[in-house]
Amino acid sequence: MVGNKSFITPPRILAAGFALIIAVGTFLLALPAASQSGQRISLMDALFTAVSATCVTGLVVMDTGRTFSLFGEIVILVMIQLGGIGFMTTATWIALALRRRISLRDRLVLKESLNQDSVEGIVRLIIKVFIYAFTVEAGASLVFAAQWAEEVPWKQALYYGVFHAVSLFNNAGFEIIGGFVPYVHDVGINFVSMFLIVAGGLGFIVMSDLVDYPRTRRLSLHSKVVLSVSGLLTLTSAVIFLVFEFANERTLGPMALEDKLLVSVFHAISLRSGGINTVDIAGLHAATQFMMVIMMFIGAAPGSTGGGLKITTFALLVGAVRAVLTGKEDVVLFRYRMPKRLIQKAVTLALIAVGVIVSATMILLTLQDRDFMTVLFEATSAFGTVGLSMGLTPELTPAGQGVIILLMFVGRVGLVTLAFALQSRPPKELYRYPEGRIIIG
Repeated sequence: MVGNKSFITPPRILAAGFALIIAVGTFLLALPAASQSGQRISLMDALFTAVSATCVTGLVVMDTGRTFSLFGEIVILVMIQLGGIGFMTTATWIALALRRRISLRDRLVLKESLNQDSVEGIVRLIIKVFIYAFTVEAGASLVFAAQWAEEVPWKQALYYGVFHAVSLFNNAGFEIIGGFVPYVHDVGINFVSMFLIVAGGLGFIVMSDLVDYPRTRRLSLHSKVVLSVSGLLTLTSAVIFLVFEFANERTLGPMALEDKLLVSVFHAISLRSGGINTVDIAGLHAATQFMMVIMMFIGAAPGSTGGGLKITTFALLVGAVRAVLTGKEDVVLFRYRMPKRLIQKAVTLALIAVGVIVSATMILLTLQDRDFMTVLFEATSAFGTVGLSMGLTPELTPAGQGVIILLMFVGRVGLVTLAFALQSRPPKELYRYPEGRIIIG
């Protein structure tokens, strides 16, 4: 009995929960009722779509709006919501609504899913998450609906509004309107989309701090790091995008200056894990595409709807480099000394993430007859659960789809969570080896 309890750990429950949602979603999407034609789509295509929706990525092997029926789109929407907010978060909210008791094991799984250090205040955070998510999605749905009501009947406009508000808030990148390229000059659509991506990508912990700020007048160290680094990365991305693409006739070249600025900021924010674009990604210069690969690899904040290495991990790595170069022993962020175990964890995550991307890219290069940048871009987009594409995904072989599916799953569940879910309990060390020295640099 003890062995069974030790086997059912929070990381394993979390990974199994995502796998269960994917399995159910695959079954439903493979039904004839899920497609507009009334014909079953292939099981592999259904699986790929289910993984992309549950892992809030947005890479698609077929056009969502043209392929799936209303039933299929609703299945995708539910998977996006469950995958973004988290199935345990949803289950907890339902339990609270039914006045059920939240067990210690449930709290531990919630702690794991939201990347918290302790279970203290975890239920209060869940309540805030739901109120915040519902308010943001409902408000954005109405704004979107008002925009699209000028083009389609109001019922369809409202449905479009709900679908895209949920998709963008959860950083999923799914759309059913044939793409956002026609709205490249639409300030309203652009600003609402950017707000939703930021609101979901900063993480629920940060948003909870921001909501409470008028009362508390303070932000946690985590929130300060996420907000400052996110702002710096977004600004850097926007400037690089604008400079590199300013005269590109396939992207920003023909636009007025104000539109160039709007597009640059939009794509800088979308790189945080949004996954929608208003210009052709394949038409960008190679330098811009490579910048996007780097930003997608860094990803969003912990406890958010986005994936990637995570902003705080990147901040710790930069802090560690700065400490070494300045001859300081401690890594300091906002006048706080970072524990060495966090630095070790950040380095470990970075090395594993690089290894995953390199391995997946090499495998895809052998499976797909495409150039290096296209394959690297697609692999990084899947790992970062971003969803931006240079057009490779619809052309993937079944084996190539399998590689992208694994990348999306790893990117959403998280490297540490997946590692803990797969490993057995390590044996207790009875001794330590003597310290040794090697020459580096």
